[in-house]
Amino acid sequence: MNIYCLEDFKVEFEKLKSKKSYNSFEQEIISYFFGKTKEELCSGTRLNLSEDAPYIKKRLKGRGGFRCYFLLILKGENLYLMYAHPKTGSMGASNIDDKSKAYLYKKVLTCIKSNDLYQLELNDTSKSIKFIKL
Repeated sequence: MNIYCLEDFKVEFEKLKSKKSYNSFEQEIISYFFGKTKEELCSGTRLNLSEDAPYIKKRLKGRGGFRCYFLLILKGENLYLMYAHPKTGSMGASNIDDKSKAYLYKKVLTCIKSNDLYQLELNDTSKSIKFIKL
């Protein structure tokens, strides 16, 4: 499974990672998205009806944890992280509205076509994520 992200996700990831109260965020991303089958990644709230390219909102770290929005392209086995946010704490927010969800969906499709993405890989110890601009 190839994992990519929008710049929006990378920016939010770096903000959250820099805050002590959200220090578990990176490990939550690693444990949920890396080394999983496409069937395991299909859990969460589906935001569209597509079988080949489900748009999913996933809770990480349970209630009050983080929300992650992603597109999973099953035919090519690519996953595109679009946005994430905490539910609680100084940067906490409620779920994004339908207009924002639609905006992210259109943006990820545009970024896939233009190859304006980052690829996520684990470092040598598999304990942190590195972003590689395509």
